[in-house]
Amino acid sequence: MTTTTSDTPRSEAIRMVDYLAGELARSGVTHLFGVGGANIEDLYDAVHRGGAVRGVVAKHEFAAVTMADGYARTTGRLGVVAATSGGGAMNLVPGLAEAHASRVPVLALVGQPPTGQEGRGAFQDSSGRAGSFDARDVFAPVSRFCARVDDADALPELLPRALAAAQTGPRGPAVLLLPKDVQQTEFHPPGRPAPTRGAPLSTERLDTSALAAVADTLRGSPRALIIAGEDVGAADARAELAELARRLGAWVAVTPDAKDVFDNRDPRFAGVAGVMGHANVEDCLRRADVCVLAGTRLPLLARGGLDQALTDTDVVSLGPEPPFVKGTALGGDLRQVLRAVTDRLPPLPRPCPPHSGPLPTPPPGPVSRIPGRTVPYADAVAAVDAALPHHAHVFVDAGNTGASAIHLLPAPREGRFVVALGMGGMGYTFGAGIGAALATGRRTYVLAGDGAFFMHGMEVHTAVEHSAPVTFVIFNNNAHAMCAVREEFLQGGGRDDDLFAPTDIAAAVAAAFPSLDVTGAADAVHLREALLRGNAGGGPAFVAVDCDPHEIPPFLPFRSFQRRTPADAAPPGPRAGEATEPTDSPEATTESKECPHERGVVHVG
Repeated sequence: MTTTTSDTPRSEAIRMVDYLAGELARSGVTHLFGVGGANIEDLYDAVHRGGAVRGVVAKHEFAAVTMADGYARTTGRLGVVAATSGGGAMNLVPGLAEAHASRVPVLALVGQPPTGQEGRGAFQDSSGRAGSFDARDVFAPVSRFCARVDDADALPELLPRALAAAQTGPRGPAVLLLPKDVQQTEFHPPGRPAPTRGAPLSTERLDTSALAAVADTLRGSPRALIIAGEDVGAADARAELAELARRLGAWVAVTPDAKDVFDNRDPRFAGVAGVMGHANVEDCLRRADVCVLAGTRLPLLARGGLDQALTDTDVVSLGPEPPFVKGTALGGDLRQVLRAVTDRLPPLPRPCPPHSGPLPTPPPGPVSRIPGRTVPYADAVAAVDAALPHHAHVFVDAGNTGASAIHLLPAPREGRFVVALGMGGMGYTFGAGIGAALATGRRTYVLAGDGAFFMHGMEVHTAVEHSAPVTFVIFNNNAHAMCAVREEFLQGGGRDDDLFAPTDIAAAVAAAFPSLDVTGAADAVHLREALLRGNAGGGPAFVAVDCDPHEIPPFLPFRSFQRRTPADAAPPGPRAGEATEPTDSPEATTESKECPHERGVVHVG
């Protein structure tokens, strides 16, 4: 058997892929996700021979990247994906773009044709020679590090650089391009220490003047609102966040992609900030003397509807990257920053002022056009909440399903609540949920609409093959419903491109996978029962529930919409009291996806 450890003496030659597989194992990698092919098959062979890393074959390379992404988000370790050349390599790009935008550490190992065939008409040539494009030009914009391994002797130097780039702030993907003949090359690897597992502990010195200014501001502010972001979870800084909130007596809100960074049942919890959030956050912000951004740059989805209130409030930003709003910024490793700031505050906790809490936003019109045949999102999400184990992970997909879950579903007490808002790609959750479940062994819920299912839902096959403890919950409204709502209210309702003929997804999945526990839930009670049954099992489960495509989700740009007949539907302006963008904001003065009549309402793509 070919060895896969880089402890091999220099006198013994091993294949480059065996060395690579061994180094991944020594780095703490337990799973390699991907799709095979001729120009990456040697790496899969090495992983199989070594046995320390488990190879997981996905149905599509995008889903393989999201498996590595979900693995990384739930373990804090590096996620690894492998793909072959050509179309397989190109299918990685959307998933790597999400990991890049969301600062998720992923290593992509990408096969390439043999070096001797480059520029000579090789199948799937992306060497940049003889008129072919250069794969480095494709991957460089969506990675922190991208290199081509031209010979086996270069790997011991390039691999540690790739691992460090992926796991050092700002974190993100690293890409190594591996020609097939180089993968097969036998070489004598140098003796070297095992790579560091995870990101090294930060030793950077904080800006003492900025630290003093932040501490002075916080000590002099009787009322504080903290808006916490995903970097709190990525940095494992939940305890530090909670202690800062206790010292300040602060209300704590979270960004839409960070529901799990603060206990949603804590009396201090104000709700979700931004376009899928709760009105209480804006109320707390207007009452606050200071707003503390902890681990978030506060992008548009997290600050929609809050711009004016932020302008009228002192803002302090804590974290590794500067915010998108004006304020006093203290940069650095988030845990270190939170501890340093907290140490400069009085030790006794302040009481938290009263507030209304994260009350759901009432729907702007009738919940359903077809009552009795569909389940309102609020009822379906309540059923999920009733069945969700406290240690489970939750992955929430895009669209009406995502907006409803973010607004209505409390995060599990001991699990992750993941929303991929970097690129917001539909179908992300199917692979990501599988990666998380295989990495942690915990029950993982995937909440997705039928549109997302039809994009990447066949990764259910991967879950069945590996007995992954994933519960797939499909909210089927037979539509790209968020697009349909936009078409009705913003474009006059003259087309129905995004409304589809009914599909019985549960029946189709049950027929395709006879061993899978599949339920078509008729109502919220049936849904809860099916979810509880899935919790009791050891493998995957699948539940579909019918929803109304015309139900308006809890999404700030839609809040002014009132259900009317198509004949009198017209592009609405903001209602009296509707949150609007300030006229001097970048969103109000630059070109966007929105039409001119939308400019008064908070808008997103």
